Amino acid sequence: MVTGGAGFIGSAVCRHLVQVSKQQVLNLDKLTYAAVPGSLCGVEDHPLYRFEQADVCDQEKTASLLEDFQPDAVMHLAAESHVDRSIDGPAAFMQTNIMGTYTVLECARSYWENLPAGRRAAFRFLHVSTDEVYGSLGRTGAFKETSAYNPRSPYSASKAAGDHLVMAWHHTYGLPVIVTNSSNNYGPYQHPEKLIPRMIISALLGKNLPVYGNGKNVRDWIHVDDHAEALVRLLETGTPGETYNIGAGNERTNLEVVETICQMLDELRPLFGGAGSICQSRLELIRFVKDRPGHDFRYALDTSKIASELHWRARKKWNEGLRDTVCWYLEHEPWWRGN
Repeated sequence: MVTGGAGFIGSAVCRHLVQVSKQQVLNLDKLTYAAVPGSLCGVEDHPLYRFEQADVCDQEKTASLLEDFQPDAVMHLAAESHVDRSIDGPAAFMQTNIMGTYTVLECARSYWENLPAGRRAAFRFLHVSTDEVYGSLGRTGAFKETSAYNPRSPYSASKAAGDHLVMAWHHTYGLPVIVTNSSNNYGPYQHPEKLIPRMIISALLGKNLPVYGNGKNVRDWIHVDDHAEALVRLLETGTPGETYNIGAGNERTNLEVVETICQMLDELRPLFGGAGSICQSRLELIRFVKDRPGHDFRYALDTSKIASELHWRARKKWNEGLRDTVCWYLEHEPWWRGN
């Protein structure tokens, strides 16, 4: 069972489970504004795939779906995830990311405790989280799985709380859990409010490209398909009770990301100069704006644990992945205009 399977990362997980791993999947999703049902077009009619619209905070519905579907694992991805929205309206983040995680944990625990011994031993609860729970780094270093938590936004605080709940259910009740902390994701079907699609779409429309502060904040970027592959690998061979960092080592400043998008679009969809032209290059659309409150300077992950224990590394190169993503948004204008 995948919670939040109509979201950006969740849909990639569902596609991988059905198309690559040939696993039977139940997708439980509330279908909030951030859901991307079109991202499931390749699996929605597949006999291995089933969808149920439900809220992870609905304990009765979640419990009944577990009993009916009888999964061997729960992959918990349902979450409110946009930092800016968490600053303006934190209540939804507390409800979904904390109480929703608690509800799914309790339902999974009750279900797991009543499984036959063999299935009980094989059951896994995988909780998908973020590198933002660790706080902010300086110009050097990387977060390890043992790094202290220091969340600095309502979003990251709510995800940190969920991580702690999951580990508490492991230590208190013995629920076989795995926690993952991922770097920033990008790729097809990402909601237009996120940095990369927002900049692609705005640049295409000739709108200004707002960059917080001086644009020097650093993020590590991982393609969503690489992330999905890592999650499924961890579900199959990860060690219960452990945390794993998932990243690709693609550290870029926000300004570098925006500049690269502009340069790719200038090449792929050239502007034509002249009296009516808004600019010669989309780089001219970049505008520096007041920094976001509590804006962490840098995130970076030490991924040596997943590399050594599971022999997993991200495969998609940054320039290749970003170019593919830019091309996808160019080719799917009806999709993003509908969001």
